[in-house]
Amino acid sequence: MKEATPVAGKVIPPALNKRAVSNNKGPVQTTSLGMDCTPAYQDKSPPNKKKPPSAPCTSDLADVFEATTAGARKDVNMLLSKFAKVLNERAAADTAQMKELEGILTEAQNLESYLKEKKNHLRQTLALISDKLKG
Repeated sequence: MKEATPVAGKVIPPALNKRAVSNNKGPVQTTSLGMDCTPAYQDKSPPNKKKPPSAPCTSDLADVFEATTAGARKDVNMLLSKFAKVLNERAAADTAQMKELEGILTEAQNLESYLKEKKNHLRQTLALISDKLKG
């Protein structure tokens, strides 16, 4: 492998100087994936020193905490009341649907018994007609 060649104070990786030949596409230039990580491109400035944050008074922290918890408690209570309202509405709707379904079931059972009675009456009538025709 060839060594990296310096150009105007920068180091170019050797992969940029080579050309690979593909069987069906002609010459293709290869690139190095590590190019962005070379030391020549890194920032050489020292990291900025930040001032440490001043410690707030503990009573201020307690007031902030109490205000935050009061706001959170209010939000949670509001969400719980909305959830309870939705559950109550859903329960009322479910109860109404159950009553409606029970009414439909009762009506279907009454219709079934009526049709069975009609069927038996029709059988008896046909038996009478059959006996009269035979007799």
